[in-house]
Amino acid sequence: MNLMRRFGPNMKNFRMQHTDPMIVSAMSKQIISWLPAFPREYVVVFIGTDRSTGDALGPLAGSYFSAMKPRHMTVYGTLHEPVHATNLADRLKEIEQTHRQSFVIAVDACLGKTTSVGHLIAGVGAVKPGAALNKPLPSVGDIHITGVVNVSGFMEHSVLQNTRLSVVVDMAEKIADVLEQVDLSLKYKNIGPSVVWKQEEQGTL
Repeated sequence: MNLMRRFGPNMKNFRMQHTDPMIVSAMSKQIISWLPAFPREYVVVFIGTDRSTGDALGPLAGSYFSAMKPRHMTVYGTLHEPVHATNLADRLKEIEQTHRQSFVIAVDACLGKTTSVGHLIAGVGAVKPGAALNKPLPSVGDIHITGVVNVSGFMEHSVLQNTRLSVVVDMAEKIADVLEQVDLSLKYKNIGPSVVWKQEEQGTL
């Protein structure tokens, strides 16, 4: 199959099952094609909480990605320092003040159809955290990655609480692997050292 035809540079979103052996290569290439033509400071915001299995996708992925010590992306949101409903607005203000005109990649869990569970979805534009639970939270990101962790439509909060941890962990690892490839591509493009990894995130695992 021609992956570049399936996931061409003009696409604004696509999805793949997280168990697909080609997902890291295909998704990272697509995300790279959406990055700005000129160097920017890059921030990845992993949204979620460790108090809910399904909603832990973001902080889990943030911890895995932080452990990879990305050189060109600043990480917000790990298991030890999650970005969640109660502090999201403050973190976004911090990002705006600290990383002016940065390019933000948002990562979050979501609910969907039964046939969509296990899919990772990347897209251009912001993600709306808390939408499944009807929480009025600010939108986040220039582009986003979401993972469908369970089925929507009924008692969403309970569904998130009862999501299988093994699936969430596997999906979080794949998201971290995808972002690692994106970070490496920034190195190959000789992005300047002004983009630094958030040092205080070291040792969060």
